[in-house]
Amino acid sequence: MKYRIGMGFDTHQLAEGYPLVIGGVLIDYTMGFKGHSDADLLIHAIIDGLFGAANMHDIGYHFPDTDPKYKGIRSTLLLEECVNIISENGWHIENIDCTLVLQKPKMLPYIDAMKQCLAPIMHISTQDISIKAKTSEKIGFIGREEGASAYAVVLISKE
Repeated sequence: MKYRIGMGFDTHQLAEGYPLVIGGVLIDYTMGFKGHSDADLLIHAIIDGLFGAANMHDIGYHFPDTDPKYKGIRSTLLLEECVNIISENGWHIENIDCTLVLQKPKMLPYIDAMKQCLAPIMHISTQDISIKAKTSEKIGFIGREEGASAYAVVLISKE
């Protein structure tokens, strides 16, 4: 077996008038992420980690924000396509470890739903997905509730 590790990162600005979608789950909150797609920063970090591990560029290369066909698209569809692309090249996802960094809202009530959404798309068990959430202790743009970030580390394998 050949193994590769990838690391992904994404950040988005919070603003009123946008839905808050994280890990494929719509979260009831007064603000959401601004972006070309649904701006699901957790999924975007996972996609970047997967493409990076497979040495296949990044999310912007495959799904450019200059392409109108991705305007408003659900990031779950982008993740599905990413998984198809790396699978066609012989890669299988082993596990995902993610960290969300946002001041509000609290993520604990949504983490299981995120895992339930993401696992079938990536053809892995919810036990192979770790999602943690942290605040920035009211420091910086995250602490001021102007935005949020997500980090993902992935392990993929090929026989």
